[in-house]
Order: sequence, then C-alpha cells, then structure tokens
Amino acid sequence: MTPPLPPGFAFARSWLDRADSLRGDARALAAAWRQARVMVVDAQGRAAGDGSGPLALEASALAPELPPQALLLGLAGDGQAWFALPAEGLDLPGSPAWIDLRQAAVQWEAAAAAAFAHARGMLHWHARSRHCGACGAPVRLQRAGYQGLCSGCGIEHYPRVDPAVIVAVSDGQRLLLGRQPGWPPRRWSVLAGYVEPGETLEQAAAREVHEESRVRLRACRYLASQPWPFPGALMLGFLALAEPDAPQVDGELEDARWFDRDEVGAALARDESSAEGWLLPPPLSIARALVAHWHAHGLEGLAAP
Repeated sequence: MTPPLPPGFAFARSWLDRADSLRGDARALAAAWRQARVMVVDAQGRAAGDGSGPLALEASALAPELPPQALLLGLAGDGQAWFALPAEGLDLPGSPAWIDLRQAAVQWEAAAAAAFAHARGMLHWHARSRHCGACGAPVRLQRAGYQGLCSGCGIEHYPRVDPAVIVAVSDGQRLLLGRQPGWPPRRWSVLAGYVEPGETLEQAAAREVHEESRVRLRACRYLASQPWPFPGALMLGFLALAEPDAPQVDGELEDARWFDRDEVGAALARDESSAEGWLLPPPLSIARALVAHWHAHGLEGLAAP
C-alpha cells in the first residue's frame, strides 16, 4: 500500500461545516446572518485581515439584511455562521489591512487559510459569472451563492473547478523535475497540467508528463489533492513510475532533468532564502509534499503493470 501524503500543505483543512442543507432555506439563512461573522475579499483576491488571521466582521454591522451577493462559507463548531462578501461597495470600519492568499497560507492557522481559499475561489466565480454564457442575460445568484440562474433563458450555472494533475515521477532511483520560463531563478518542481475532456486522471498524468518531457510513464497512483484557487484549480497529486528516458523539452518547460535522492534531500533541507543551490516549491504547495513523499518512501506501494 502506498503511504499517505504527509499533511502540511495549504488549503486542505477547514474548521467550517459547509452546511449544504442551509443553502436553499431562505428563512434559516436570514436568521443565521443576524449573528454571523463575515470575511471580506477585495477585487485583487485579498482578505481584510493581518498576519494573525482574517478580520471577523459582524454581519449585521455591514448590512441589516442578508445581501444577495453573500456567500455562505459554513458553520463553525459552535454553530455560528460565516459568510464572505466582496469588498466592493461595503463601508468597512476603520482602514483594514489586506493580506493575499499566499501570505495567509504561511501566516494563518491552516483552517482559516482554507476558508479564505474557499471564499476567494467562489467570489472569483461570482465576479466572472454575472452574465449568461448562452444568451448574455444577467445571472442571479441563489442557494447562498452556490448557484446562478439566468434571468433570460433560465439556464442554471454552477461554480467551475478546473482539475489538474501534478505528478512526482521517478524511474525508481531518481526524481524528474522541471523548470518553467517565468519561475524565480533556481526553482524546480514536479510536472503538472490540466485534465482534458474525455480523459481519465491517469491518462492526463501520462499525457502531460510526456508532452512536457518526453518521459514515458509505466504506472501511477493517486495520493492526495489540494484546492488551488488561483483562480479555480484542484491539484490532484500522483506518484508515478517512469521509463528512464532522457528528458527533452520543447518550450513549455525551460528545462527538465533527473535528480538523485541525495540532491533532492539537500534541496528539502535547504532554506528558501539560501543563495546557494537549487530550490523546491515552498511548503504551502502540494508539489513540495509530493517531493518529500518520494524522498521518504520512493515508489513504495506502486507496482509496474
């Protein structure tokens, strides 16, 4: 059996029950709003808050009644409801500080950062879905922000999530890593790409790895996932056994090559601020967890067909 992926990467835990049963209950939502707390997110995807956590605003102080654009994030363990609102048009008290999602992932308690990721992804969908893609008429939000209804043709719209595979590829002794042209100097990571229509996750993993490096996969196995709301991806982490092919890149990657276990171990131990050596993705990413998993366990539990 393949060992589980170690915890620690961002956005994978939340302290809120998403409370699907409340979404269609207008009376219960209105009652919940009166005692609720609100996370506010601006047009740049930043939350009102600081390094210690989000600014927990009283819902009734922002609006006496539940606004149509309010998104129900869920219920905390004590039953208190949390909502999210876009900052546009709100009269916020004082001059709040703003923090972006990557900063929050490093500085906030993990569950609060996950709630922020939830809010950011959903509010981004709201902002990009104001008109129907079929007829162009305005879309009205309903079910506490989880469904849009076209006012013209009546089509229902739902949040979009873009699945992407991210793969720790090994030939049994070495790990395949690549570099994209726009990355910071010395940064290397595992390979990744979006799933296409009509494709299984395993097929997507094999296709993306071969397209980017010309390395052929023999077998792969799912390990874990991470919401990645930049703006709306879901990263699906895999471990894969590959042929020991020489990597070749054709533009999508700047470079790709095999790294041995000692090289990977040194990079895992290297501080992000180090001026020497190559760097792995930061700990907030599932990419780092995949690399650490391979370094600790190799291809344990993954058999070739």
